[in-house]
Amino acid sequence: MAEGAAAGSKRVLSAQETETVFRRLSQHMPGRTPTAKGPKDQPDPFRSVISCLLSAQSRDVNTAAATKALFELATTPEGMRELSQETIAAAIKPCGLYNMKARNIERLCRFLIEELDGTVPATREGLMQLPGIGRKCADIVLSFTFGKDVIAVDTHVHRAANRIGLTGAKTADETARQLEAAAPKWALRDGHFWLIQFGKAVCLSRRPKCDACFLADICRFNAVTD
Repeated sequence: MAEGAAAGSKRVLSAQETETVFRRLSQHMPGRTPTAKGPKDQPDPFRSVISCLLSAQSRDVNTAAATKALFELATTPEGMRELSQETIAAAIKPCGLYNMKARNIERLCRFLIEELDGTVPATREGLMQLPGIGRKCADIVLSFTFGKDVIAVDTHVHRAANRIGLTGAKTADETARQLEAAAPKWALRDGHFWLIQFGKAVCLSRRPKCDACFLADICRFNAVTD
C-alpha cells in the first residue's frame, strides 16, 4: 500500500493513543545523544545551515565530501560571498544539484550579510527566509544547532508518523505541522530521534517489521494491513 494512500485512508490516533506511542518510543529508542552537534557535525550555525542545504537529495557521504571541499575555501558568509558561483558549484559537485545549490548559497550569503548582519536566525520563521531553506532544514538546525524542542521531519520520520497514525499527512511539511500540534510537550525534544531511529530500525520503507514492533497493537498501518 502506498504511504500517502495509507495515511489518507485511516484515522489519526487520539491524544491518549499519541501519548502512549511516544511513551513507548521513549522506552525503546535512543534519544538525543550528549555529543549531538549541528547537522553533519558542523561547529557553528552558518556551516550547519549550509551543510543542511547541501544535504537535500544527497547521500551522507556525498554531502560530507561537498561540505569539506566548500569549507576549505570559506567558512563565513563574507568569505563565501567572495567566491564565484562557478567555484562553489565545482566544490560541492559531489552532492548533486550543485548548480542550483550554488545559486542558493550565493543568495543566502548575500541575504545574511545585507539583511541580517551575517547572523543566522535562531527561529523557524527567520531560517525559512533564507534562500534554499525549507521547514525540514530549519527544524534540523533549530534542534541540533540551537537546541530547540522541535521534531524535524525527514523521510524516516514522515513515513513512521503517518504509518503509526500520529499524523495523516501527504507531505513532510504537513507532517511536521501535525506532529507539532499533536505530540506531548515533553516529547518534542527527543521525538525526532525516537522516530528516526524507529523508522530506520523497525518501520522500514519496504518491509516494516510489524511482527516484532512494540507499537503493533496501536499502529494504524498495522490495523489497515491486518
